[in-house]
Amino acid sequence: MARTVWDSSVGKKTVMAVSGLIMLLYLVVHMIGNLKIFFGPGEFNHYAHWLRTVGEPFMHYEWTLWLIRVVLVVAVVAHATSAYQLSRRDLRARPDKYVHRKARTSYATRTMRWGGTILALFIVWHLLDLTTGTVHSGGFQPGHPYQNVVDTFSTWYGDVIYIVAMLALGLHIRHGFWSAAQTLGVGDRARDRALKTVANILALLLTAGFLAVPVAVMTGVVS
Repeated sequence: MARTVWDSSVGKKTVMAVSGLIMLLYLVVHMIGNLKIFFGPGEFNHYAHWLRTVGEPFMHYEWTLWLIRVVLVVAVVAHATSAYQLSRRDLRARPDKYVHRKARTSYATRTMRWGGTILALFIVWHLLDLTTGTVHSGGFQPGHPYQNVVDTFSTWYGDVIYIVAMLALGLHIRHGFWSAAQTLGVGDRARDRALKTVANILALLLTAGFLAVPVAVMTGVVS
């Protein structure tokens, strides 16, 4: 039964919608946590430490954090796999190349594909930069996330990578939220305008919220 659902286009779109909403919920919480940097290093570092102790003593140190990471990895893989397979299925359905291909491929579809690729590459860089410190620009300091964030956004390339990724994220959310609502049967002609408005607001708030941190470091508000 599960295999039959997964093999269908509707099943893949449903997986994309559900996994996308899981990631959206995480992004909202993650953005709020990022904004704690405006309250100073003590508050921000304390928040980062709290993430590792959530659920104690029932959960051991970092268990809750790792549980969240596993759920996110599953969501990202399911989302990306569904998107890729649906894209390949769409190409097989119309194998002949045509002159006006761009006219037949919507702007939203092209944006989602390129945006998804940019975000996938960004996630890898972001983890290597601020989680493992492998590609961190300065001297990576485990247990000092405030300083690590400031170090990253004190470099021009760190700012460029992050800003481009967040703009791609905003466009991805703008189309993805509305598309998920349609897939899950929430949207209809009467709600269409309201859903698009919510999608635009979510995309704007998340993009602005995430961009506030590198902008604050670049302007010296956070240092």
